[in-house]
Amino acid sequence: MLLNGYKKGQHSSSTDLSMMQAYFFIIDDIIDRSLVRRGKPCWYRYSDIGEAAANDGVFLESAIYYIIRKHFNGRECYVDLLDVFQDIIFKTTMGECLELCSTNFGKKPDLDLFTMDRYNSIVECKASYYTCILPVTAAMYLAGIKDPEMFKQATPVLLEIGRFYQIQDDYLSCFGNPEICGKDDTDIQEGKCTWFIVVALQRATPEQRKILEECYGVSDPEKIRRVRQLFTDLNLLDAYSTFEEKTYNLINVHIQQISNGLPHDLFLRLLEQIYRRTS
Repeated sequence: MLLNGYKKGQHSSSTDLSMMQAYFFIIDDIIDRSLVRRGKPCWYRYSDIGEAAANDGVFLESAIYYIIRKHFNGRECYVDLLDVFQDIIFKTTMGECLELCSTNFGKKPDLDLFTMDRYNSIVECKASYYTCILPVTAAMYLAGIKDPEMFKQATPVLLEIGRFYQIQDDYLSCFGNPEICGKDDTDIQEGKCTWFIVVALQRATPEQRKILEECYGVSDPEKIRRVRQLFTDLNLLDAYSTFEEKTYNLINVHIQQISNGLPHDLFLRLLEQIYRRTS
């Protein structure tokens, strides 16, 4: 039912999802001063567009609501679709703001702020809502689902999958192959609050913490190398591998516990698509 209902409006709604992702990528790349996105120069770097690209991002956001109005006005799901897009764009923006505050707005980050609770809050707002909750929730509305309990049961599992996805991104940014990932690594030099720096701070000796305080959030290639080497010395690659397997199995259990008629296969396919991904 869920997938069949989604197919009726999949072209316009999937366009909105792609536009929203492009909107966030454009803004995020400007803020992070990233160079590459999906193997190509970031949009603000094309033809010296520069910071004027921010206006293109705002244009894309506005176009989302135009498309929803054009294709769904008069349908029963119209208000619900508008509401979920607006709500999740707001939550994602909050997540971006929380991340910026954590990185101290381009200055050396305060590593005391890098706790797992703070990291989880950033990930939930910045990544989980728009990557996982929005596509499934929109599909449910398009399928005519109204039962609040179905949405209530879907949300925690989708948040888990979204967190799993973001931690994988942290791994790929730090240790992935840029030619496969299609994105340059700026997390260390930008002083981002990632899973790796949080776990490193939990494991570091006082001497190792001094290295992180000196080198993390600095664009010097040698200091970036020292941070990455310290992550290796702290066995974070093994910790990540263990986390990935444990989390995958745990989410599978939680999916099997979903009731109220939601198709387990939908959630299992979402999980399988990201399990051990390389890009």
